[in-house]
Amino acid sequence: MDKIVIKGGQALHGEVQASGAKNAALPILASALLADGTSTYRNVPDLADVTTMLKVLRTMGCDAERDAEKTDVCQVGVNGHITPEAPYELVKTMRASVLVLGPLVARFGRARVSMPGGCAIGARPIDQHLKGLKALGADIHLTEGYVEATAKQLKGGTVNFDVITVTGTENVMMAAVLARGRTVMENCAREPEVEELARVLNKMGARIEGAGTSIITIEGVDALKPVEHAILPDRIEAGTLLVAAAISGGDVLVKHVVPEHMDALVEKLREAGCTLTAENGGLRCKAPDRLTSVNITTTEHPGFPTDMQAQLMALMSVSQGTSVISENIFENRFMHVPELHRLGADITIQGHTAVVKGVKGLSGAPVMATDLRASASLILAGLRAEGRTDVSRVYHLDRGYERLERKLSGLGADIRREKA
Repeated sequence: MDKIVIKGGQALHGEVQASGAKNAALPILASALLADGTSTYRNVPDLADVTTMLKVLRTMGCDAERDAEKTDVCQVGVNGHITPEAPYELVKTMRASVLVLGPLVARFGRARVSMPGGCAIGARPIDQHLKGLKALGADIHLTEGYVEATAKQLKGGTVNFDVITVTGTENVMMAAVLARGRTVMENCAREPEVEELARVLNKMGARIEGAGTSIITIEGVDALKPVEHAILPDRIEAGTLLVAAAISGGDVLVKHVVPEHMDALVEKLREAGCTLTAENGGLRCKAPDRLTSVNITTTEHPGFPTDMQAQLMALMSVSQGTSVISENIFENRFMHVPELHRLGADITIQGHTAVVKGVKGLSGAPVMATDLRASASLILAGLRAEGRTDVSRVYHLDRGYERLERKLSGLGADIRREKA
């Protein structure tokens, strides 16, 4: 098992490029099931979660591979018999595997997909996915830990989500593109990754309007065709790299970003004292040695993203003043706090709120990652801490960051990966 070793105190400088977006790549790979033939995707990040999704597709009978030479290129071929089942052994390692549910029932008339269950940051049920599929005429049964969905032909209908759900919006949207008639989806997630999936589906021949707003309208079509598409940049990885510049008091240009996808984060970094400018297809962050504390409340897009909460908490732990961070998306997303305590942070949790009193400095220590974004927060804190910080269980990190330690090293950080 690997760990990341950091010796803090280096201000980061230079340029770095954000990879393709994990949370866009996963549903887009699943959408290949909707058409016969081979779809080609570029700018696909080399991540454990992407590898798992390719494995899920291969298990079903798809030809799903990453190019050996152009490692950011993946091809998914649907060229023969498909077994419409996603087994527990794979779904348990990545709940996004459930994104095959909508395409399978729409295209093949049936699907058997393992229930994903909860995860370290809290329960994330798929009841809204199932509600949406039922509204389109699917017959749903839960047996032995599996969702079994069947439908001779899905029919358009009205889907009003009780809560905003990104993967639920994506799953039902993929099902509706092959449903007979018109589907209206209300209270939809508005994330850029939802827009990106709709963009890909429309290139395949779907008729989707309104993606990126709370109401999405879909006119069903008889069939889709394969597609070639380059995945948009990962706004969460880009944001993490901007915070790395900020926490180290550095000057970093993060290239290959879409600035308008990061407005909420950029606003908070500016409020804290950073200078952020759009430059050469990227965002540059210049930071003073110490920033000013700001308050943060996570909400659905376009609000402040929950996936950046842990990273901003690391930054606030060394800022001047007191920050109040409210987590409104997941009920258990402060698991990084005890590990930040080990580095010397002063953080008090009160329910869904964390009160962070900035300290002048952190001290390196062995810490343990508990989830994907917690991993990033501990590495960011290690960049600032005096002495050596060892971050263990970084397999969490590899689910969502493509060789983060190499990118930070290229900016001047003293960081390396070792066998634990």
